Amino acid sequence: MRSRRVLAIMNPQKSVRHLSKFLSYVLGRRPDEFGLVLDSNGFVKVKTLLKVVSEEDGWKYVRRSHLEELLIVLPNPLVELKENLIRAKSRNNLPQQIRVDTPPASLFICVRRKAYPRVIEKGISPSGDSDVILSSNQQMAMRMGKRIDQAPVLLTIHTRKAAEKGACFYQTGDLIYIANSIPPSCFTGPAIPRRKEVHEKQDIKKKEKAEKLPGSYILSFDGEKDRKKKIARKKQKKEIAWKKDRKRLKHAKDKMWPA
Repeated sequence: MRSRRVLAIMNPQKSVRHLSKFLSYVLGRRPDEFGLVLDSNGFVKVKTLLKVVSEEDGWKYVRRSHLEELLIVLPNPLVELKENLIRAKSRNNLPQQIRVDTPPASLFICVRRKAYPRVIEKGISPSGDSDVILSSNQQMAMRMGKRIDQAPVLLTIHTRKAAEKGACFYQTGDLIYIANSIPPSCFTGPAIPRRKEVHEKQDIKKKEKAEKLPGSYILSFDGEKDRKKKIARKKQKKEIAWKKDRKRLKHAKDKMWPA
């Protein structure tokens, strides 16, 4: 089966139409399937959309230049750009945000590993987005988390306890939930590494990094011994070859000038 990238080379017009339809579905019908939450005007950051698109098979090559090309090539593109934002032109079928008094007992979210200690102390508050975005599916939560951190920390939100402490939950689509904030002690996650363990890991990483520095080398006496042995063997081979050549020349000379 030919990939969309091949189609882009063979038939740019067809590929652009495919991309336009795909983006229209993501932004105009089911953003929740891709872990996206749009703003009140239906916009999402282009940077965020490109991360989402790159997660899908056949669309990893898409860049902002392809979006701009789409607007130029197609007479009636299905999306529109506004500076660093993008949205679908048709948004009538978007899932609505619905207040839910009884969300699933457990929801999931990923946070940056570096921010995890502070999150345990202060709770989960919006960062960049207007709300805290959660999912009822662990895989979706990890998918969203990897957009902000290569190794995010997965947390389990205990919704009943959070609601008792003032958290409000909204559902948008099948997998995505939104909350204003999550108070401390209303979620669980992995234990924080002790400071000693953290320092030990950092020391190991520094050592590994130093070993990989250009021009650096590690002294090895065993290696030096091996090197000397190789030189001695080469020297011995040269001596043997020289002796053989001398005997061969002498034998040839005796044939030419018999006694």
